[in-house]
Amino acid sequence: MRWFSLIRGAREFNRSESGDTLLTTIVALAVIGVVVTAFLGGLGTASKAAIIADEQTTAESLARSQIEWVKKATYVPGATTYSAAPIPGDNDYISYSVAITAAALHTPDDGIQKITVAVQRNSREVVKLDSYKVER
Repeated sequence: MRWFSLIRGAREFNRSESGDTLLTTIVALAVIGVVVTAFLGGLGTASKAAIIADEQTTAESLARSQIEWVKKATYVPGATTYSAAPIPGDNDYISYSVAITAAALHTPDDGIQKITVAVQRNSREVVKLDSYKVER
């Protein structure tokens, strides 16, 4: 008789928990959904950050090479601009452009100019670097 009452009690216990099982499953799915949403949001943010970092690195590399190009060019007293070096034609430099300005540090020009190289991508300035050109 005692075994019969234990089995009967277990059956009643299972019947009362059937609604809890559905609720537990729904809560588990909701938690998994929140975790997956957060994970995908993080992937999107990381991807965007990688694209921005690549753009910044490419623009800075291009600006530094342009500065070296200008430093090797012949010094022009009173110049306000210098011509830019050709931008490489490979896919990394698509839609980049360069503007180079020069200004004498002293008046009259005593052989030192401040050179500013601004790199744009799709008409939006990405990086601007300054350096100095000296008449040698």
